[in-house]
Amino acid sequence: MTSIGGILGQRLLTDLKPGMEAIIVSVELDEGLRARMAALGFLPGQLVRLIRQAPWGGPLQVRIGTTDVILRNLDAQAVRVAS
Repeated sequence: MTSIGGILGQRLLTDLKPGMEAIIVSVELDEGLRARMAALGFLPGQLVRLIRQAPWGGPLQVRIGTTDVILRNLDAQAVRVAS
């Protein structure tokens, strides 16, 4: 299990494999992008499921509730989750 920031069980959203679920811990982006992500449902405590990831570091399709969102890999790397 990966440890980020010394807290066991935390990992980046990009570390999940398709079909895996985790709880969002934090979104570490600048204020504008963080607000946009929050509007899409990326809030601490929310359950997120990785549906699929494009090859070679491409975008990720994730599900929050009943909403599917496509994220750039760079933005997904800013989302910390716990499983």
